[in-house]
Amino acid sequence: LPNFRVVGDNLKDRFDGASRVMVSNSDRTRGNSNAITSNSASNSVHGHRDGPPRRHRYNFQLKPYNPEHKPPGLKDLVYLEPSPPFCEKNPKLGILGTHGRTCNDTSIGVDGCDLMCCGRGYKTQEMMSYERCACT
Repeated sequence: LPNFRVVGDNLKDRFDGASRVMVSNSDRTRGNSNAITSNSASNSVHGHRDGPPRRHRYNFQLKPYNPEHKPPGLKDLVYLEPSPPFCEKNPKLGILGTHGRTCNDTSIGVDGCDLMCCGRGYKTQEMMSYERCACT
């Protein structure tokens, strides 16, 4: 098994390179047997084989949303719709938004103010806390 970091880095690379696609079934035809066959090569690496055309496993083809992009490969990560914006509240989708949340202005992670506040800016607040110490 590969190390956890290697797997994570691979997934992150694929996520960052994911492409938006549309499902296309426009090049399918129905024969006399009501079986669906494809007239074009699928996204399979075996599309160049001689003999009868190989049917795509799910009987549809993924096409790039942007016609200038190449079709996705077998190991490419794809998505059908962009993610909704999580910065603004959207009760219909159950998104609470990030207004009023506490962030860490020194962090560059997901709890950092730059990322969490979505570029809207933020107010810093300095608080003093008094706690009893456990002296012995």
